[in-house]
Parts: sequence; structure tokens; C-alpha cells
Amino acid sequence: MPSFSERLSDAVLRTKSPLVVGLDPRLESLPLTFATLVKGSVWDQAQAVRDYCCWVIDVVANLVPAVKPQLAFFEELGPAGTQALADVVRYAREKKLLVIGDGKRGDIGTTASAYANAYLGADSPWGMDSLTINPYLGTDTLQPFVRTARERQAGIFVLVKTSNPGSGDFQDLQLNSSANHAPETLYQRVASELNRLAHEPEAATDRHGLCEIGAVVGATYPSQLSDLRQRMPKCWLLIPGFGAQGGTARDTAGGFHDNGLGAVVNSSRAILYAFDPQDRTHHWVDAVRQATLNANQQLRDATPAGNL
Repeated sequence: MPSFSERLSDAVLRTKSPLVVGLDPRLESLPLTFATLVKGSVWDQAQAVRDYCCWVIDVVANLVPAVKPQLAFFEELGPAGTQALADVVRYAREKKLLVIGDGKRGDIGTTASAYANAYLGADSPWGMDSLTINPYLGTDTLQPFVRTARERQAGIFVLVKTSNPGSGDFQDLQLNSSANHAPETLYQRVASELNRLAHEPEAATDRHGLCEIGAVVGATYPSQLSDLRQRMPKCWLLIPGFGAQGGTARDTAGGFHDNGLGAVVNSSRAILYAFDPQDRTHHWVDAVRQATLNANQQLRDATPAGNL
């Protein structure tokens, strides 16, 4: 199997899109088509979540390279929700979409290994192409994810500078210089570690110079995004915050290489819930498709994605 980076590059080039559709199925926001299921048992609700996400996948499958299910919205429905997640992941893969699991997992030793074994790779129980990782327990906690990703031709996206307003409370803290590091912020120190991992001989670098090590950097901090692009030239950047969180297409531009590769931009609510909430018809399908087309065009017009 080609490396994760090779598959992602190929998918971005094939669709001429860096857009990732986030699957955040909120029961209260689903189309009225699903109202009966939403008011039913937890198993009915899980069916609504599964069916809606699969509808969305059908709409966007030829327009974007990947989808990003947010695990929490499935897990809150318990076993029924996790079964729905398994069905959605399988369906997305059948439609030739890459799947980025958004779980922000992170732990020590064998626990981190268990998370990696569970999620990463086509042959893993969850069968995901990539997973978001929380590195703030220390560099040793990244190793099981990196090792498993390399063994299974999968990828990881490590939280570096997140899009939420409170990200600076900890991530922006200034660290003292040391023998190995100049003065830098905490998020810059994480970026330095990812850049080191990306330059290891074992890194699966594709023909575009990108590898399986990725970073999450929010569109809501465009100047930091540009800086981090330079600090991690071989890393894919997963950019949240575009759309409903207030980030614009222009805000994401600094995350790309000049050829239009190197970054994928997530949009969830602005696409999933682009319809009139009172519409009882299936016009929401058209609204989701149009929102995806609009987001693609905005990114092509305002970023190097126009060079794909």
C-alpha cells in the first residue's frame, strides 16, 4: 500500500481540493427528515447519525479528499454510536475517501500503543487512515503512534496550535532556552519535535517531500500558521477553524506549499448544517453539496490550492 502521505497527496490532486469535511453529527442540528429517529431510542438516534453521515459522504465523495469523523459525537451515544462510527468509517473507505479520526488521543506506554493499534491503518479494528494526537504528556507518548503509523502506512496529526480561543493559555507559554533549544513557546517546541520526527530516516516521505507526520494548526491564528509551515516543511498541516469558527480561506493560505499541497483544511458545521433547519424536504442534500463547492472555490481563490 502507498504511504499515507502519498495517498493524501494523490487524493488532493485528484479532487483538486484541500478540503476535509468534518463529520460532527449533532442530533439537534440534523435535518427534519430524521426527526422521528432523533426522538427515538439511543439506537434510533445512532441510526440517524449513521444515515446522515453516509448521505453526506455520498454528496462529497467526488469533491474532497477526506472526511474527519469527530469521535465524541458518536461516543456520546454509547455502544450504538460506536457501531454507527464503524459503519461510517467503512462507508467512507468504500467511497475512496481517506478517514482522519478526530479523537485527540494521547497517553503513556502501552496505553498509547493500544490507541494506536485500535485506530491506525486499514487493517486495524477501526480502519482509519489517520488520527489526531495530543502530545502534551511528553515526547515519549508520541512514539507508539509514530511507530504504528509507519508500520501500517497510516498517518498522525499532532496538536500544535489549536483553533480554540483558549489555546494560548498553555500553548503560547514562553519556555526558557536550553543547550538544545533557543527561547520558544510551548507550541513551537512541539513543532520542533515533529520536524525532527519528520526528518528521521524511517519517515515515509512521498514524492512531494511530505511524510506521515502531521500537525494541527488553527486557521484562527494565521501568522502562527505561516510560521509553523516554515518550521515543519515535511509535515502535513490539518487546519481547523475555517468556516463556522471564523477563519477565512485567506487565513489558511500560509499553511500551504506553493504547489498547493502540504495542508488540508477542515470545515464541519458550515457544510453539515448549511441548510434551512425547518426544511422538511431533501433540499438539504443540495445545500451540503453547494456549501462544499463554495468552500472549495474559496480555497482555490485565496490559497495556493488554486495551483493544484
